[in-house]
Amino acid sequence: MPTRTIGLGVVLLCLAGTLAVGLAIKAPCASGNWADGRQYRHYCYSDIVPLLGSEQLTGSRLPYLNACAPSDGECDEYPVLTMYAMRLAAWMSNRLPGFFYANAALLAAAAFVVVVGLYLLVGSRALYVALAPTLLVYGFMNWDLLAVAFATAATLAYLNRRDLWSGVLLGLGAAAKMYPALLLVPFVIGRFEEGEPDRGIHLAWAGVGSWLAVNLPFAVAAPRSWWEFFRFNAARPADWDSLWFIGCHRLTGQLYCGHTGAINLASAALFVIGCLALWRLRRRRAPGLQWWTLGFPILVVFLLTNKVYSPQYGLWLLPWFALALPDLRLFALFEAADVAVFLTRFSWFGRYSNLGGLPIGAFEIAVLVRSVVLLICLAAWVRRPEPEPVVRARAPVPADALS
Repeated sequence: MPTRTIGLGVVLLCLAGTLAVGLAIKAPCASGNWADGRQYRHYCYSDIVPLLGSEQLTGSRLPYLNACAPSDGECDEYPVLTMYAMRLAAWMSNRLPGFFYANAALLAAAAFVVVVGLYLLVGSRALYVALAPTLLVYGFMNWDLLAVAFATAATLAYLNRRDLWSGVLLGLGAAAKMYPALLLVPFVIGRFEEGEPDRGIHLAWAGVGSWLAVNLPFAVAAPRSWWEFFRFNAARPADWDSLWFIGCHRLTGQLYCGHTGAINLASAALFVIGCLALWRLRRRRAPGLQWWTLGFPILVVFLLTNKVYSPQYGLWLLPWFALALPDLRLFALFEAADVAVFLTRFSWFGRYSNLGGLPIGAFEIAVLVRSVVLLICLAAWVRRPEPEPVVRARAPVPADALS
């Protein structure tokens, strides 16, 4: 029987190193003094810095409960747990750069939760996250690591048959970023396929219940402010990093992509069709499908069909490469493509701000290459034999190798 060749301590040390380098990259922007264009020239941009002001957190305002003052920017545009993570960081320090570093501490803690949870499941393959360039460049760009931590912990609970906890954690994750709600589908159906519908129902109700427990008080007390997240995301146009934007830009020559309602409907339809097609293809190849592994293609199809693919969304996929598609070559391809999008994106933003940089075409090519890599990953997932059973946290079963 093989043994773990890399201990948890080494994995966590690698994670600490990646986070330290990532923090050093962002540090030049932490002061908020961006008049010289450093956020593009030094690739240190982070949403955390400007959102202290735009989310109106420098005072004692409580998100949703205290209305936002009129402004040109969006306010209260994030889900409840993310907004209150910002509020907590602002209580710790409501001035830059203290606000940035307070958030960085919260996000670093979330990254450690992700890696420890993965190590309990797949041992040394947790290095897929701990050493990921995607984590290095995007870990401190936004608050997505909070949702990734909840989703990973929910997966750990699910595979240890702690379904209520899995549902609760998915609901909390969805209260931080909506994507963990997508994982309810394969998890619940998996229990039904295993002949345990009661477990599936309990998991579903736990997920819905925990999401409601967090959101309902704000929805009742301040419905208009609470609804802003949903209104904003329904009305926002196709974002830079999406295939929808590239299509609109190439067809119209404009940097603003309208027809938001049509894109919303089309992206939803393509998402459902894509997921069903992959399920059928996989089912034909491997009739004994482990439903929980559908988490990987569901997230990939969502990113490819959605009108928004914010840069840091690549963090969502990192645990799933370790869990469902542990192919080091494909992972390296994705990481190279993801970093290329990062570099070309902010270089073009610099050019757009008259600071010099690459043209938009270079950025769009990088986005297209990343999309092709993700399609290759989907094809590999369909063809791949069922993954070896993951390590149960309560069982002394060894981890797999890195590839």
